[in-house]
Amino acid sequence: MRARLKKTPIGESLTERLKRPPTGQVEVYWLGQAGFVIDIAGMRLVIDPYLSDSLAAKYQNTARPHVRMMPPPVLPDEIFHVDLVLCTHAHTDHMDPGTLPLLLSANPGARLIAPRAVAAQAMERSGAQGDRLILARAGEPISPLARIEIIPTRAAHETLETDTDGNHRFLGYAIRADGTCVWHSGDCIPFDGLEDEVRRLQPDVALLPVNGRRAELSQNGVPGNFSLHEAITVARYVGAADLIAHHYGLFDFNTEQPETIDAEIATITGLGLHRARTDILYTLQNE
Repeated sequence: MRARLKKTPIGESLTERLKRPPTGQVEVYWLGQAGFVIDIAGMRLVIDPYLSDSLAAKYQNTARPHVRMMPPPVLPDEIFHVDLVLCTHAHTDHMDPGTLPLLLSANPGARLIAPRAVAAQAMERSGAQGDRLILARAGEPISPLARIEIIPTRAAHETLETDTDGNHRFLGYAIRADGTCVWHSGDCIPFDGLEDEVRRLQPDVALLPVNGRRAELSQNGVPGNFSLHEAITVARYVGAADLIAHHYGLFDFNTEQPETIDAEIATITGLGLHRARTDILYTLQNE
């Protein structure tokens, strides 16, 4: 019996909802950009949270000021019952010094998972050290919690990059527990071998960026991601039943229009396509 996503309005602020512990169901909440809260196997995981204005401060009075198009739906120190925080790479909207220390301080038992290739940035931006920091390497499963296995996958943003020891700088994470699998690709574009690598993990749900690539941005050091149609193709190939499209609506120079995603939702067949929304609870349930 295949697990599928069910969408329901949260019906309260995300702040109020995340004060309470996980229910035991697989539940997914969007934090904006590539950030998600995933409750699974009674545990709470947070992936790539960007809940500050650190980039607006960094890029003030520049050609790309990084002004938010949407406010944070919750503050970093308002998410509780967190067991793991995962960062896919070291770009600030995924590994945010304005978010991670506050989030980890509010959850003193939580540990941080980050790519081994960016260990120094992870420690500097989060303050996590020693046993509180878990360094990930593509293809090497991690079992930091009972009943949960995390398999780091390679990501190309826009290229596959490794350090001198062969550790990938950009990762995705497949989160498996209780017979279900949620795959967050990290920032990524299509590359040879990606689909076969992930297909073997049998993801039920794919969380994929859809803001695409623009030559003028790439030439100025702003790498891109899957386009919406590329994300759909990847999700279909890896066998996911549902795709949550994200990484839009935060910075006006690097986004996809929600109307474009919604138009595709209206016509797509054979795949559950969902536009990430901060007011919606996504629950994974058996059909």
